[in-house]
Amino acid sequence: MTTILAADIGATNARFAAFEHGPGGLAMGPAVWLDSAGAGSFAGLLEALRGAGAPVDPGRADVVALAVPGPVRGGVACDPPNLSWGIDVSDPGALGLGRVVLLNDFEAQAWACLTGVMADALPVLDGALGAQGPLAVLGPGTGMGQAALLPDGRGGHVVLASEGGHALFPFQGQEEFAFQRFLLARTGRTQVVGDMVVSGSGLAAVHAFLSGEDLAPARVGAGLAGHPRTLRWAARFLGRACRNHVLQTAARGGLVVCGGVAAHNPALATDPAFAAEFLASDTHAELLAAVPVRLNARQDSGLWGAALFGARALGL
Repeated sequence: MTTILAADIGATNARFAAFEHGPGGLAMGPAVWLDSAGAGSFAGLLEALRGAGAPVDPGRADVVALAVPGPVRGGVACDPPNLSWGIDVSDPGALGLGRVVLLNDFEAQAWACLTGVMADALPVLDGALGAQGPLAVLGPGTGMGQAALLPDGRGGHVVLASEGGHALFPFQGQEEFAFQRFLLARTGRTQVVGDMVVSGSGLAAVHAFLSGEDLAPARVGAGLAGHPRTLRWAARFLGRACRNHVLQTAARGGLVVCGGVAAHNPALATDPAFAAEFLASDTHAELLAAVPVRLNARQDSGLWGAALFGARALGL
């Protein structure tokens, strides 16, 4: 039996879980959730993991698969844009680790689409996932993650990572342009990127702009039913980001919406404003209408994707 320690390290939370790979495939064991923002360093996070009772000793696992919130450099390092510390496993022994593999956190979400977590996905727009080609994955959390799962032409798949959340976000109309100016003033930034709009902080900013109430993202989410305009705007922005990602990847195989903000606030994907914006295209409305959309609200899907990546790294 092969043992895999999988981690999904976000800018807010870090999740760790033990997996075993046997004749029946992957099976998930115990999991631990930690505060990644407060860890201070990657070494500090590993220390907190050991102190919390690691589900498997990181030094004894056959492979440690780390899904990290940023671009991976050379397969061993990452400087997450939304964390104050970086990750470098070029000398795993110094960290008490054995074999380690790194992947982007939304690469992990894309790999998770090949696991059983999708059995729980909520249909948003009709169609069969994966029937016609690439599968796009997008999700709002602390930032906005994107990736695509591509057929490799040999019966398998490869994943295209993306930093599309840091691309400029497109606004339309005078009201949205006023919101753009509001965001620039609120953040002190010189550019408005997707991370600032389709994310927890973006949801809070939309609500502050529309209502004058400056609330934490969780409080805005909890009160969305009582703020239909905030919901409509946030759903429209999510639909726009998803439409653009599908068109940019020609994702005829479908779209999976995930991420903590969507998981906790499924109305962002099920509100009619999402579908209306997703399908709005002067040139490719027919293509978009044929794209199935699912909402993956599983909080452990990144762990499953990381574990699958780790298993493949071992040749399983």
